[in-house]
Amino acid sequence: MYHKFQISGKVFMALGLKMKILITVLFSCVLIWSTMILSSSNNNFKNHFLDDTTSGGLLTADFDEGSCLSRYHKSFLYRQPSPYKASEYLVSKLRSYERLHKRCGPDTNAYKKATENLVRDENYASKSVGECRYIVWVAGYGLGNRMLTLASVFLYALLTERIILVDNRKDVNDILCEPFPGTTWLLPLDFPLMNYTYAYSYNKEYPRCYGTMVKNHTINSTSIPHHLYLHNLHDSRDEDKMFFCEKDQSLINKVPWLIIQANVYFVPSLWFNPTFQPELMKLFPQKDTVFHHLARYLFHPTNQVWGMITRHYHAHLARADETLGIQIRVFRKDAGYFQHVMDQIVSCTQRAKLLPELAAQEETQANMTYTPKVKAVLVTSLYPEYSDNLKNMFWERPSSTGEIIEVSQPSGERVQQTDKKLHDQKALAEMYLLSLTDNIVTSAWSTFGYVSYSIGGLKPWLLHTPRGNKTPDPPCVRSTSMEPCYLTPPSHGCDADWGKNSGKIFPFVKSCEDVVYSGLKLHDEL
Repeated sequence: MYHKFQISGKVFMALGLKMKILITVLFSCVLIWSTMILSSSNNNFKNHFLDDTTSGGLLTADFDEGSCLSRYHKSFLYRQPSPYKASEYLVSKLRSYERLHKRCGPDTNAYKKATENLVRDENYASKSVGECRYIVWVAGYGLGNRMLTLASVFLYALLTERIILVDNRKDVNDILCEPFPGTTWLLPLDFPLMNYTYAYSYNKEYPRCYGTMVKNHTINSTSIPHHLYLHNLHDSRDEDKMFFCEKDQSLINKVPWLIIQANVYFVPSLWFNPTFQPELMKLFPQKDTVFHHLARYLFHPTNQVWGMITRHYHAHLARADETLGIQIRVFRKDAGYFQHVMDQIVSCTQRAKLLPELAAQEETQANMTYTPKVKAVLVTSLYPEYSDNLKNMFWERPSSTGEIIEVSQPSGERVQQTDKKLHDQKALAEMYLLSLTDNIVTSAWSTFGYVSYSIGGLKPWLLHTPRGNKTPDPPCVRSTSMEPCYLTPPSHGCDADWGKNSGKIFPFVKSCEDVVYSGLKLHDEL
């Protein structure tokens, strides 16, 4: 080898000067080109990896990964990247909001000044509020309701440039990581308006309830209080629900502090405001992705909850060829196991080809000639009997397709125990596990189900609500949207659409498949 290099060196020395220069230039060009290709490949890999771990730029990269494992790389390992990319405008809006929250959030001079002003009974009709205006979300009802309303209130905060602060008296901090870098969204426990008699029961009788003040004509543009309470629950009146309308917003925008209690996903109604709608269209060009994007931005399970998720995933879902989620909620006072509900689940999943039918006994041996596929079925319910029956069904007899059906249920608490830390942690873990499945079946009216399929970007099969003890026929319907349903929307639109059925104002705001006569749901325009 040494002799070869020695000969090559002699040949090179014998070459003319021009040829030596040409060879040197060519060699240098090849070296530079190779370095550039390698550098470009490394940068492309880094950018692609960063893009995946931040959900296409939806998440900021400014958090420490260890503080919340579910936020970045770990979640990427368990879920395919979402096919629904967040708009550049939404990403830009979120980064702007994070900067505003950092300037106005708790522990800032702006927040301190704003809370001090709450003890003064001033009229803000002609008073400048400044850039720091707030909306306080008061926790109430079950975890599914809370997540739907948190997303709704955050979107309203984005549209109106308010700071969202979250009621910290419940277990929010035990189940969800902080969503905004360098600050907190938790309302300090010494917040003045939580010391009132009404602090644990804001309702329509609260002195500053906006809907009641509108109904009684006790608020106008010449008398603006330092705070208002927005009541958006299932018992709300149209006066409460219509706070988003343009004429109402012209007054509400001057109020420094808003307190809101809600148990419904009111996002569809925000599109009725002609000022909000162009902004919403830029934020969400695909209209049925609103909750999908907001939930992936806001809601990241704490490390303890993430541990529950990953352990069950590896034990029961990871090795399956296909996964199916089934969420069962029975809405009746004597809720429990009912055979007609079990029959409905089997009928729905088999008609939709989500689960195979059982094989005849004589087919048993024929199905053993090849390695069967495994379909993992994740069942979530307060009652373990549903998953037990499904498990026994496919254990006692083979499937007609030869598939092995493995059924698991993480918990069966029997009674909903909202505000108990471990119960809520299990509930959140099960929502996220459902969101990781390939297909999903959920109960009608269930906010737990709404959250699960929307986070996963899944269009669910919705189980119709049974009447009496009869199995509905058809048992379920496939939704054409992955958005949650607004269960109790206003009956009509704002000024220009007053008296017009709220489900017929825009082609992309339609009746829900599971709440036909009252609910509203966003659909992408076909």
